[in-house]
Amino acid sequence: MEERCSRSCWVQTPLSDHIRLCFSGDSGVCLFRFFRYLLSSRFHRSISSSWLSTPPLSQNGVSLSSNISLPLQPRSNMLRPIWEAPPRTSKMPRLKSFRLTKELVRQRANDNVIIVTFGNFAFMDFILTWVKHLTDLGVSNLLVGAMDVKLLKALYWKGIPVFDMGSRISTDDVGWGSPTFHKMGREKVLLINAILPFGVELLMCDTDMMWLKDPLPYLARYPDADVLTSSDQVVPTVVDDRLADWKLVGAAYNIGIFHWRPTEPAIKLAKEWMDMLLADDKIWDQNGFNDLVHRQTGPAVDDDSGLFYAYDGNLKLGILPESIFCSGHTYFVQAMYQQLRLEPYAVHTTFQYAGTEGKRHRLREAMVFYDPPEYYDAPGGFLSFKPSIPKRLLLDGEHNLKSHFSLINYQMKQIRSALAIASVLNRTLVMPPLWCRLDRLWFPHPGALVGSMTRQPFLCPLDHVFEVNVMLQDLPVEEFGPAINIREYSLFNNPLLPNR
Repeated sequence: MEERCSRSCWVQTPLSDHIRLCFSGDSGVCLFRFFRYLLSSRFHRSISSSWLSTPPLSQNGVSLSSNISLPLQPRSNMLRPIWEAPPRTSKMPRLKSFRLTKELVRQRANDNVIIVTFGNFAFMDFILTWVKHLTDLGVSNLLVGAMDVKLLKALYWKGIPVFDMGSRISTDDVGWGSPTFHKMGREKVLLINAILPFGVELLMCDTDMMWLKDPLPYLARYPDADVLTSSDQVVPTVVDDRLADWKLVGAAYNIGIFHWRPTEPAIKLAKEWMDMLLADDKIWDQNGFNDLVHRQTGPAVDDDSGLFYAYDGNLKLGILPESIFCSGHTYFVQAMYQQLRLEPYAVHTTFQYAGTEGKRHRLREAMVFYDPPEYYDAPGGFLSFKPSIPKRLLLDGEHNLKSHFSLINYQMKQIRSALAIASVLNRTLVMPPLWCRLDRLWFPHPGALVGSMTRQPFLCPLDHVFEVNVMLQDLPVEEFGPAINIREYSLFNNPLLPNR
């Protein structure tokens, strides 16, 4: 029988039906299902802040509300500066005034470039974080597409330039791979086809990526490119800030970050891509894009730029460098930019687990997500501890399944005790940094990807070990005991943490 403490938290848990230890021998990852009944969370989800070793963002306040000022007179959605909210005494404009028009895009564009993302209300905090990063970098030529009226209204009242996509998609988190997820992908293609005829350059972004450095000067270095795209490349092809070596890129091109110019080849590609997706709803938008541009790859456009001909032989394509336009692997796992001593422009939460909750937690660990002040003021206070890990568990012997799980399990025991103490004291546990000897991936691998810059051991994201999405669920107290809230290990290093 399990023994319970007076607060219904599990202090001692021998093997029982409540514990599940699951891992794949291929990936070398353990998923501790017993935290389904140990943990849940009532996290507030909004806008927080901070950053890694990138050029500092604005640190003059603790919340987005401090950036919002009320104008003396109401202004249109086109002309109002970002974060300048309309007067609360004014009425919400009619929906048709938020239509995407050439006038709106040109009003918001700067140097003929517009930066666009889109989403539904479930990603409100991601969108506000995305906007805040850009405005802190001095970039204001942006627009946000709202896929539901709830998001449109919320962004309008916060002073965010928004347009109505007319999608009427659910306000809930759609989940990767779901039918609604694929519908959102088609909306992206429709949006590209709608904007390019306006004659502006389009930097199209997913909401789960964040800008850490103004990308526009970098993109301007390649004026002959029809399209510049990011990729899922995890092995470095260049060691400086040049475009990736297209001949060495073997991974998929990732459409979470890509830049389009309104050239004839780009418009032709966008239309064929749209027609392909509308004709077959089973095609994933990214796969369709890759299939089209890979019809022809090469030759190089010239000797120096890194651009190459693709698609129909006329499209000039460039692949953004994997070290500074980072995927979730090159940023969070390899920290490739640090090892190459480069400044990252962007991070995209790919190569991660635990759904949207996992993405949010990774960005919080990296201190590039914006939360409201109450996130840093947990009821009952915080509990943190400094983990003690023997050097032999980190460094001795080979990096294999046995040494990896010995290291993980040692840390898990300390975390289990800390969770029990946090429950008894009614405090929020600040998770410790986790160390791994092996990587986590969804396909067989040798522990660390060959050719990558993954160091062993390495500081691994929480979702490499824990089911973060389960830990943050509000589970029935009668079945699982009281919730034990957690925060990211970097919480106390976050500049937005109040000084008190």
